[in-house]
Amino acid sequence: MRMFKPAAYKDEIEDPTIVKKQYQYFRIRVFYSMFIGYAFYYFTRKSFTFAMPALISDLHLDKADLGIIASIWAIAYGLSKFVSGIIGDRSNARTFMAFGLLVTGICNIFFGLCSSLYLFALFWGLNGWFQGFGWPACARLLTHWYSQSERGRWWSMWNTSHNIGGAVIPIITAFFAQYYGWRSAMIFPGVVSIIMGFFLLNRLCDTPQSLGLPTIEKFRNDYPTKSAQEGKERELSVKEILFEYVLCNPYIWLLAVSYFFVYIIRIAVGDWSILYLVEQKGYSQLQAGSIIFWFDIGGIFGSLVAGWASDTIFSGKRVPMCIIFSLLVTCVLLFLGSFNEKVMLVDSCLIFAAGFFIYGPQMLIGMAAAELSHKKAAATASGFTGWVAYLGAAVAGYPFGKITQEFGWSGFFIALAFCGAVATMLLAPLWNVRTRDEGIFKPRDVEPIKGTEDEETVEATS
Repeated sequence: MRMFKPAAYKDEIEDPTIVKKQYQYFRIRVFYSMFIGYAFYYFTRKSFTFAMPALISDLHLDKADLGIIASIWAIAYGLSKFVSGIIGDRSNARTFMAFGLLVTGICNIFFGLCSSLYLFALFWGLNGWFQGFGWPACARLLTHWYSQSERGRWWSMWNTSHNIGGAVIPIITAFFAQYYGWRSAMIFPGVVSIIMGFFLLNRLCDTPQSLGLPTIEKFRNDYPTKSAQEGKERELSVKEILFEYVLCNPYIWLLAVSYFFVYIIRIAVGDWSILYLVEQKGYSQLQAGSIIFWFDIGGIFGSLVAGWASDTIFSGKRVPMCIIFSLLVTCVLLFLGSFNEKVMLVDSCLIFAAGFFIYGPQMLIGMAAAELSHKKAAATASGFTGWVAYLGAAVAGYPFGKITQEFGWSGFFIALAFCGAVATMLLAPLWNVRTRDEGIFKPRDVEPIKGTEDEETVEATS
């Protein structure tokens, strides 16, 4: 665990010209590094989804078998998101993120060499566990390098990274699966991701303070609250992070439960739609992959619009856009389930719309969790909500496989629309909330932290 130790803080640079120049350079470098890195997390994550039809035809697995594998992955990933979030808040984001990507690549290679359902479940479960190292590291970086008034735009641009990975992987994996077999479709992304893990080790940085720079709030004079401006930034203990700012925070629970239903929709549409298009509408595997390509393209635009609107129209409030998008994706899903004609253009547009509206709340709920907890608890808060979300992703696996087997594809889409309606209702009480220090729930004691860091904090930060 020593390699995950946070980078030590350096003496703060006094020259404002150097500080400005360094901040401009490292903000761009950190951004493109984690953008590329997280895209390749998705390169290994989504490969199984688009190998599913080949697994059914080659190894005679049924929908329930595939659902079991998908659910194990989701449970492992969700639990890892929470555990790695706690570790990630007190770890070096550079080594933490790079290590996770390296190991997921190895898991993909081993998956591609297996033929047993039990080994598939084992290696895909391990893949899910180490996939959990990506999001908390990025949450830590985004809250330390970008301040609140601009974070919606930066976070939304970063969020498109997994849409890029998710959009490219259907074409590549479907091509490999159709012409070279499903094994190559698993192994190739694994090899590339190992290479990209070393890229992250070379390019990523930890916090601004580890480079001798002031905090982002001080640099941009952009403090979310008056107490934050008056206080001295320090590292929090695990107990403070976990209990005061996450588990005893009512905001986080409302966001987490709504995230559960949002992720059922996101994962179910992403994982099962290609099978729906092949089985129900008669598209070839490559045609279906070309249609699903638009799901993540829609997600790119949806994330950017949601992030921009939350910054500019709603002044840093993240939840209003979540509510609007959740309501609209419910309508899209009902129409998608009722449109039975095989029209590639219409199907592509509907998949695009589903991606556009579901990726808005998928991105903003995680950001809201980071902002409504504490800057030093961002990875834990987003990890906890992510864990609950991936319990929903697990429901999108085996349970939705059974729903489809018993009630057909119409039952599948009705169940998804119900999830969208529930998510909308759960988010409604948080419409007017922007920070933890305001709104319907008040933190019990918010006081500025004065004085110097104690010995325990110095030891933790070094």
